[in-house]
Amino acid sequence: MKTMTCKQLGGACDKEFHAETFEEMAEMSKKHGTEMYKKGDEEHIKAMKEMKELMNTQAIEEWMEHKKKEFNALPEDKARALL
Repeated sequence: MKTMTCKQLGGACDKEFHAETFEEMAEMSKKHGTEMYKKGDEEHIKAMKEMKELMNTQAIEEWMEHKKKEFNALPEDKARALL
């Protein structure tokens, strides 16, 4: 299990996500972003607009690969590793 924050995943806050794979992590981040968007959170809305712009370019593939590498390089969560 590894941990990344909303900000690390292109978001706007320090909420932590815990997942076994990058794909799980990305899905949690997407769900959180959608929830915050529905609440009208301006910082998350701004981050989502920036991500949407990125997704309309080839740069999204590079960004995703970079984040996946960042996830893979993270150490396993200590508390969770003991379970």
